[in-house]
Amino acid sequence: MPVSGREYSIFGGSTSCYLVEAGEERIFLDAGSGLIHAPEDLPNPPTILLSHLHLDHILGLGVYPRLLREGSVTKLLVPADEGARPLDVLNAVYSPPYWPLSLTAYRGELRLDRLSFPVEIGEARVDGMLGNHPGGCMAFRLTYRGKSLVYLTDYEPEPASFQALSRFAEGTDLLLYDGQYSVEQYASRQGFGHSATDHALTMIRQSGAKRMLLIHHDPGSTDKILLDRETRLGLENVRYAREGETIEL
Repeated sequence: MPVSGREYSIFGGSTSCYLVEAGEERIFLDAGSGLIHAPEDLPNPPTILLSHLHLDHILGLGVYPRLLREGSVTKLLVPADEGARPLDVLNAVYSPPYWPLSLTAYRGELRLDRLSFPVEIGEARVDGMLGNHPGGCMAFRLTYRGKSLVYLTDYEPEPASFQALSRFAEGTDLLLYDGQYSVEQYASRQGFGHSATDHALTMIRQSGAKRMLLIHHDPGSTDKILLDRETRLGLENVRYAREGETIEL
Protein backbone atom coordinates (compact mmCIF):
# COMPACT_ATOMS: atom_id res chain seq x y z
CA MET A 1 0.00 0.00 0.00
CA PRO A 2 1.17 3.58 -0.56
CA VAL A 3 2.27 5.32 2.61
CA SER A 4 3.07 8.92 3.51
CA GLY A 5 4.72 10.92 6.26
CA ARG A 6 8.05 12.49 7.16
CA GLU A 7 9.54 9.07 7.87
CA TYR A 8 9.23 8.22 4.13
CA SER A 9 10.77 11.39 2.71
CA ILE A 10 13.98 9.75 1.41
CA PHE A 11 12.83 6.49 -0.13
CA GLY A 12 9.23 7.48 -0.81
CA GLY A 13 5.93 5.80 -0.19
CA SER A 14 4.47 5.23 -3.68
CA THR A 15 3.75 1.78 -5.08
CA SER A 16 5.59 0.37 -8.08
CA CYS A 17 6.08 2.63 -11.11
CA TYR A 18 9.34 3.24 -13.01
CA LEU A 19 9.97 5.34 -16.11
CA VAL A 20 12.54 4.19 -18.67
CA GLU A 21 13.70 6.67 -21.32
CA ALA A 22 15.14 5.10 -24.48
CA GLY A 23 15.72 7.75 -27.12
CA GLU A 24 12.31 9.19 -27.99
CA GLU A 25 10.46 6.29 -26.35
CA ARG A 26 9.06 6.29 -22.81
CA ILE A 27 8.29 2.99 -21.11
CA PHE A 28 6.63 2.67 -17.72
CA LEU A 29 7.25 -0.45 -15.67
CA ASP A 30 4.00 -0.99 -13.79
CA ALA A 31 1.33 1.56 -12.96
CA GLY A 32 1.38 1.93 -9.20
CA SER A 33 0.50 5.10 -7.32
CA GLY A 34 3.72 6.74 -8.53
CA LEU A 35 2.10 7.07 -11.96
CA ILE A 36 0.31 10.20 -10.72
CA HIS A 37 3.66 12.01 -11.15
CA ALA A 38 4.17 10.82 -14.75
CA PRO A 39 5.12 13.51 -17.31
CA GLU A 40 2.36 14.47 -19.72
CA ASP A 41 4.33 15.99 -22.59
CA LEU A 42 6.24 13.19 -24.30
CA PRO A 43 7.77 12.86 -27.77
CA ASN A 44 5.88 9.64 -28.57
CA PRO A 45 2.91 7.82 -27.02
CA PRO A 46 4.32 5.98 -24.00
CA THR A 47 3.95 2.27 -23.27
CA ILE A 48 3.00 0.89 -19.85
CA LEU A 49 4.11 -2.69 -19.16
CA LEU A 50 2.25 -4.39 -16.33
CA SER A 51 4.15 -7.16 -14.57
CA HIS A 52 0.92 -8.45 -13.00
CA LEU A 53 -2.47 -7.18 -11.92
CA HIS A 54 -2.26 -6.94 -8.15
CA LEU A 55 -3.79 -3.70 -6.91
CA ASP A 56 -0.55 -2.03 -5.86
CA HIS A 57 0.71 -2.27 -9.46
CA ILE A 58 -2.37 -0.72 -11.10
CA LEU A 59 -3.37 1.89 -8.48
CA GLY A 60 -2.09 4.78 -10.58
CA LEU A 61 -4.10 4.13 -13.75
CA GLY A 62 -7.15 6.01 -12.53
CA VAL A 63 -5.11 9.16 -11.81
CA TYR A 64 -2.70 8.95 -14.75
CA PRO A 65 -2.36 12.56 -16.03
CA ARG A 66 -2.36 11.76 -19.77
CA LEU A 67 -5.79 10.13 -19.52
CA LEU A 68 -7.20 13.57 -18.74
CA ARG A 69 -5.84 15.04 -22.00
CA GLU A 70 -8.09 14.71 -25.01
CA GLY A 71 -6.26 13.26 -28.00
CA SER A 72 -3.41 11.74 -25.99
CA VAL A 73 -2.58 8.07 -26.55
CA THR A 74 -0.99 5.58 -24.14
CA LYS A 75 -0.31 1.93 -24.91
CA LEU A 76 -0.95 -0.52 -22.09
CA LEU A 77 0.31 -4.10 -22.30
CA VAL A 78 -1.40 -6.42 -19.85
CA PRO A 79 -0.56 -9.99 -18.84
CA ALA A 80 -3.87 -11.82 -19.02
CA ASP A 81 -5.00 -15.44 -18.88
CA GLU A 82 -5.71 -17.16 -22.16
CA GLY A 83 -9.11 -16.08 -23.41
CA ALA A 84 -9.42 -13.11 -21.03
CA ARG A 85 -9.79 -9.62 -22.51
CA PRO A 86 -7.33 -7.27 -20.78
CA LEU A 87 -9.90 -4.47 -20.65
CA ASP A 88 -12.41 -6.71 -18.87
CA VAL A 89 -9.79 -7.63 -16.28
CA LEU A 90 -8.92 -4.01 -15.48
CA ASN A 91 -12.47 -2.73 -15.61
CA ALA A 92 -13.38 -5.23 -12.92
CA VAL A 93 -11.61 -2.73 -10.65
CA TYR A 94 -12.05 0.51 -12.61
CA SER A 95 -15.84 0.62 -12.64
CA PRO A 96 -18.60 1.49 -10.14
CA PRO A 97 -18.85 1.00 -7.23
CA TYR A 98 -15.04 0.82 -6.86
CA TRP A 99 -14.23 3.71 -9.23
CA PRO A 100 -16.52 6.31 -10.83
CA LEU A 101 -15.72 5.51 -14.47
CA SER A 102 -14.04 2.94 -16.67
CA LEU A 103 -10.55 3.42 -18.11
CA THR A 104 -12.00 3.92 -21.59
CA ALA A 105 -14.29 6.74 -20.42
CA TYR A 106 -11.42 9.23 -20.01
CA ARG A 107 -10.67 11.90 -22.63
CA GLY A 108 -7.27 10.36 -23.35
CA GLU A 109 -7.05 7.07 -25.22
CA LEU A 110 -5.73 3.91 -23.59
CA ARG A 111 -4.86 1.24 -26.16
CA LEU A 112 -4.80 -2.14 -24.44
CA ASP A 113 -3.27 -5.36 -25.68
CA ARG A 114 -2.01 -8.64 -24.29
CA LEU A 115 1.62 -8.74 -23.28
CA SER A 116 3.65 -11.17 -25.38
CA PHE A 117 7.40 -11.30 -25.97
CA PRO A 118 9.54 -9.97 -27.42
CA VAL A 119 8.10 -6.45 -27.46
CA GLU A 120 9.68 -3.89 -29.79
CA ILE A 121 9.26 -0.25 -28.71
CA GLY A 122 11.21 1.93 -31.09
CA GLU A 123 14.80 0.71 -30.82
CA ALA A 124 14.14 -0.83 -27.41
CA ARG A 125 13.44 -4.53 -27.02
CA VAL A 126 11.65 -6.08 -24.07
CA ASP A 127 11.96 -9.77 -23.19
CA GLY A 128 10.06 -11.44 -20.39
CA MET A 129 10.09 -14.40 -18.05
CA LEU A 130 7.60 -15.60 -15.47
CA GLY A 131 8.67 -15.43 -11.83
CA ASN A 132 7.37 -17.02 -8.63
CA HIS A 133 4.58 -14.96 -7.06
CA PRO A 134 0.96 -15.70 -6.09
CA GLY A 135 -0.95 -15.38 -9.38
CA GLY A 136 2.29 -14.97 -11.33
CA CYS A 137 4.46 -11.96 -12.12
CA MET A 138 6.53 -11.17 -15.23
CA ALA A 139 10.17 -10.16 -15.09
CA PHE A 140 11.28 -7.80 -17.87
CA ARG A 141 14.63 -7.29 -19.57
CA LEU A 142 14.87 -4.05 -21.57
CA THR A 143 17.69 -3.66 -24.07
CA TYR A 144 18.57 -0.43 -25.87
CA ARG A 145 21.75 0.38 -27.80
CA GLY A 146 23.92 -2.11 -25.96
CA LYS A 147 22.59 -1.27 -22.47
CA SER A 148 20.14 -3.34 -20.48
CA LEU A 149 17.90 -3.14 -17.43
CA VAL A 150 16.16 -6.04 -15.69
CA TYR A 151 13.01 -5.50 -13.63
CA LEU A 152 12.41 -8.36 -11.21
CA THR A 153 9.72 -7.35 -8.76
CA ASP A 154 7.32 -9.40 -6.64
CA TYR A 155 9.46 -12.51 -6.67
CA GLU A 156 9.98 -15.22 -4.05
CA PRO A 157 12.97 -17.46 -4.70
CA GLU A 158 12.62 -21.13 -5.47
CA PRO A 159 15.49 -23.13 -6.96
CA ALA A 160 14.44 -23.67 -10.58
CA SER A 161 13.22 -20.16 -11.31
CA PHE A 162 16.05 -18.53 -9.37
CA GLN A 163 18.64 -20.18 -11.59
CA ALA A 164 16.68 -19.33 -14.73
CA LEU A 165 16.19 -15.70 -13.69
CA SER A 166 19.85 -15.26 -12.78
CA ARG A 167 20.63 -16.31 -16.38
CA PHE A 168 17.90 -13.97 -17.63
CA ALA A 169 19.59 -11.08 -15.78
CA GLU A 170 23.13 -12.10 -16.75
CA GLY A 171 25.46 -9.14 -17.13
CA THR A 172 22.72 -6.52 -17.04
CA ASP A 173 23.75 -2.92 -16.37
CA LEU A 174 21.02 -2.39 -13.77
CA LEU A 175 18.95 -4.93 -11.89
CA LEU A 176 15.82 -3.78 -10.06
CA TYR A 177 15.16 -6.57 -7.59
CA ASP A 178 12.47 -7.22 -4.99
CA GLY A 179 14.05 -6.52 -1.61
CA GLN A 180 10.92 -6.17 0.48
CA TYR A 181 12.05 -8.07 3.55
CA SER A 182 15.00 -8.33 5.86
CA VAL A 183 16.29 -11.84 6.47
CA GLU A 184 14.56 -11.82 9.86
CA GLN A 185 11.21 -10.72 8.41
CA TYR A 186 11.30 -13.32 5.67
CA ALA A 187 11.38 -16.14 8.21
CA SER A 188 7.71 -15.45 9.08
CA ARG A 189 6.61 -14.37 5.59
CA GLN A 190 7.48 -17.31 3.40
CA GLY A 191 4.81 -17.82 0.76
CA PHE A 192 3.98 -14.09 0.55
CA GLY A 193 5.74 -13.84 -2.83
CA HIS A 194 8.66 -11.56 -2.01
CA SER A 195 12.42 -11.69 -1.43
CA ALA A 196 14.81 -10.83 1.36
CA THR A 197 18.16 -9.07 1.29
CA ASP A 198 20.23 -12.27 1.19
CA HIS A 199 18.31 -13.47 -1.88
CA ALA A 200 19.14 -10.19 -3.62
CA LEU A 201 22.85 -10.52 -2.87
CA THR A 202 22.86 -14.07 -4.20
CA MET A 203 21.09 -12.90 -7.36
CA ILE A 204 23.62 -10.16 -8.14
CA ARG A 205 26.51 -12.58 -7.58
CA GLN A 206 25.05 -15.27 -9.80
CA SER A 207 23.83 -12.95 -12.55
CA GLY A 208 26.90 -10.75 -12.67
CA ALA A 209 24.68 -7.66 -12.84
CA LYS A 210 26.72 -4.47 -12.64
CA ARG A 211 24.38 -2.58 -10.29
CA MET A 212 21.34 -3.45 -8.21
CA LEU A 213 18.55 -1.35 -6.75
CA LEU A 214 16.41 -3.03 -4.10
CA ILE A 215 12.78 -2.17 -4.76
CA HIS A 216 9.21 -2.86 -3.57
CA HIS A 217 9.82 -1.53 -0.05
CA ASP A 218 7.54 -2.85 2.65
CA PRO A 219 5.09 -0.15 3.86
CA GLY A 220 6.53 -0.52 7.34
CA SER A 221 10.10 0.14 6.20
CA THR A 222 10.79 3.76 7.13
CA ASP A 223 13.75 5.82 5.94
CA LYS A 224 15.63 4.93 9.10
CA ILE A 225 15.11 1.21 8.61
CA LEU A 226 16.21 1.27 4.97
CA LEU A 227 19.21 3.51 5.66
CA ASP A 228 20.33 1.13 8.39
CA ARG A 229 20.00 -1.86 6.06
CA GLU A 230 21.85 -0.03 3.30
CA THR A 231 24.70 0.85 5.66
CA ARG A 232 25.00 -2.76 6.79
CA LEU A 233 25.23 -3.89 3.16
CA GLY A 234 28.26 -1.67 2.68
CA LEU A 235 28.28 -2.17 -1.11
CA GLU A 236 28.75 0.57 -3.69
CA ASN A 237 26.78 -1.26 -6.38
CA VAL A 238 23.81 -2.34 -4.23
CA ARG A 239 21.43 0.07 -2.53
CA TYR A 240 17.76 0.79 -1.93
CA ALA A 241 15.81 2.67 -4.61
CA ARG A 242 14.77 6.23 -3.85
CA GLU A 243 11.60 7.77 -5.22
CA GLY A 244 12.26 10.34 -7.93
CA GLU A 245 15.92 9.54 -8.54
CA THR A 246 17.35 9.43 -12.07
CA ILE A 247 19.90 6.83 -13.16
CA GLU A 248 21.77 6.96 -16.47
CA LEU A 249 23.10 3.79 -18.08
